[in-house]
Amino acid sequence: MESSPAGRFAPTALMLGNLVTGCSVLAPAGMLPELSAGLGTSIHAAGLLITFGAVTLCIGSPLTAWLTSRIERRTLLTATLAVLALGNLASAFATDYTGLLIIRLVMLAVGALYTPQAAGTAALIVPAERRGSTIAYIFLGWSLAAAVGLPLITFIASRYGWRAAYAEIGVLGCLSFVLLLLRLPAGLKGAPVDLKTWAEVGRNTTILLLLAITMLQMSGQFVVFTFMGPLVNKLTGAGPDAVGTVFALYGICGFLGVVIATRIVDRWGPYRTSLLFTCLLLTGIAGWALGAGTLAFMTAGVAVWGLGFASTNSMQQVRLVAAAPPLASATVALNTSVLYVGQAVGSAIGGVLFARELLHTLGFVAVGFVALALTLVVLTRPRRVAATA
Repeated sequence: MESSPAGRFAPTALMLGNLVTGCSVLAPAGMLPELSAGLGTSIHAAGLLITFGAVTLCIGSPLTAWLTSRIERRTLLTATLAVLALGNLASAFATDYTGLLIIRLVMLAVGALYTPQAAGTAALIVPAERRGSTIAYIFLGWSLAAAVGLPLITFIASRYGWRAAYAEIGVLGCLSFVLLLLRLPAGLKGAPVDLKTWAEVGRNTTILLLLAITMLQMSGQFVVFTFMGPLVNKLTGAGPDAVGTVFALYGICGFLGVVIATRIVDRWGPYRTSLLFTCLLLTGIAGWALGAGTLAFMTAGVAVWGLGFASTNSMQQVRLVAAAPPLASATVALNTSVLYVGQAVGSAIGGVLFARELLHTLGFVAVGFVALALTLVVLTRPRRVAATA
């Protein structure tokens, strides 16, 4: 299948779809002040767009994986991208906060499909020995969403308004839809997901621990990330351009982290690679917490944090697929679901702390979550079959 021109470029088409998905999910974080001013709400309320969106995503990911597991993958993924594109374009014309929230929830209820199904589709189009690096490559789309998408969203929203930023994502979604339609081979179908599959997942202790790691990693990050722009502004007095630069550095380092992970995972193994990048994640967030109030220290922390933010999740996907290949469709969907649970928990906690002006506390709460995640990573160290865990 990969010998055709379409097959050769299919992983890139899937990766760009993750770029659109990532921008759609993360967009409010890059323009909270503009959304707050334009919609007449507080920054905390604008941040709830991320929280409520994450709740929708965490419910939608396993539910839609179950309901759509028998649908041909190209049809499913292109339809999902079409909804994301139209949802972002519709967001640009929302008249009030309630309307924007409803559009976002509907868009993300469908968009919850994309990331897990893209990872599962990757397993169908490449040989088993390249599966780990291909899944990691597809997750570069999320890194690009932070490296390129968020800074652009911040730049456009600060100069032309939040509506223009949503329109930008919508146009990108249309282009990605066309590319995926042209490049993804037809006839791809994964194993159907049924209730028996979910029961088997629930009995697998390793899988449950891996899912807990994902939730803790994301909860810790989103305590700070959701309000990163306003935090940089309030703690250091930096303006939109400096905030955009911080987002860009975060994303660029995230891109580099996934590139490095993609290069070493097949040689090091998923566990050692995951341990390395979780350590970097903890080091970076601790640097932010300890350096809060000084732009240089906070920026340095963000750079190290960025190296781990996307690579840790891509390694989680690889470890889950390797831990129980027959259950991959369900476990990848559940991993994406608990990822969004983490986003919802972290952004909600961050919102409460931000509203109470406990700006320094956010960083230390984030450190606590990620330290727990690192503890579980160590506890899930493979003891006998290191090459496949």
